[in-house]
Amino acid sequence: MTRLRLAALATVVVALAACSNSSSDSEAARPTTTSASRPNGTLALDTGKDYGDKYADGILPVGDGRYVTDAPKQGYVYVCRAPVGGGGAMTRGPWFVNDNTQYDVNKKVAVEGDVHWDASYSTSIEGDTRVIATNDLPRDHNTGVFPVQPSDPAYQYDRNPNSIAAQSLTYRVDARPMAERSPSCVGGESGVMTTGVALFDAFDAGGRDAGAWEVQDGCDGHPQMSHEYHYHTLSSCTRDSSVRTVIGFALDGFPITGPMVAANNILTTADLDECHGITSEIVLDGKTVTIYHYVMTQDFPYSVSCFRGTASQPPGRP
Repeated sequence: MTRLRLAALATVVVALAACSNSSSDSEAARPTTTSASRPNGTLALDTGKDYGDKYADGILPVGDGRYVTDAPKQGYVYVCRAPVGGGGAMTRGPWFVNDNTQYDVNKKVAVEGDVHWDASYSTSIEGDTRVIATNDLPRDHNTGVFPVQPSDPAYQYDRNPNSIAAQSLTYRVDARPMAERSPSCVGGESGVMTTGVALFDAFDAGGRDAGAWEVQDGCDGHPQMSHEYHYHTLSSCTRDSSVRTVIGFALDGFPITGPMVAANNILTTADLDECHGITSEIVLDGKTVTIYHYVMTQDFPYSVSCFRGTASQPPGRP
């Protein structure tokens, strides 16, 4: 599978299409658009603004140790507990540049392989709850071969010993999410993407930037010790990276979109609030609405960095 490099995002014109999710009750999923649903301090998306593409060359900042434990902060992940170390890549790859403060995603190796999976994914609305059931196997793309094989060039940097296996995950999140007075911390897993794959926060177990250090496959996914395939960053196999298109849901129920406003016009972390979100017009359950949503960006911390609403527990977690 061809790996879509981040630099290419700047030149790809993406159709502003409706979310591909089907819902058994789109009326029930209609979000409120009152001021109560828009957190203070979020940005209203000005589609006339030229946000540019700061990282069109694929050179991204390394976010090692950029976490806080007491209160959210823009550009950091507000974690529930500090990372304790262990696991992840064994050595820094040659894609690190500029005294290791940045990395070149276009030079980063990817785990080899082209494995097809029998994916299972469904979504529905039950009252005030959005129910997403998935076996965590990607329905829109294939994966690399895991464990990483000794013959794979990725093996010299990250010898991920874990295999990919089907899970039984049912996410029950708020279908009408409302912002709490204060954001809450992220505990590792932050949501689920419409590909059916779990979304984790920006770090490996040691508090290093997972996007920079860990070697994923050509679609930016890899498994952890319980064989759960997951992303840390925006998958390069995302079919529609528009800021209007829902590509996932956070555990608090707020949607997740891509970063692209228009060709050569892409949101970055600097354009977003401390939870990595924005209030703007998106297509949700087939309806155009104005609502707070998180944005997957090219740069660290990539996705949800604190929860604006009340987060549910990830499936299988106490």
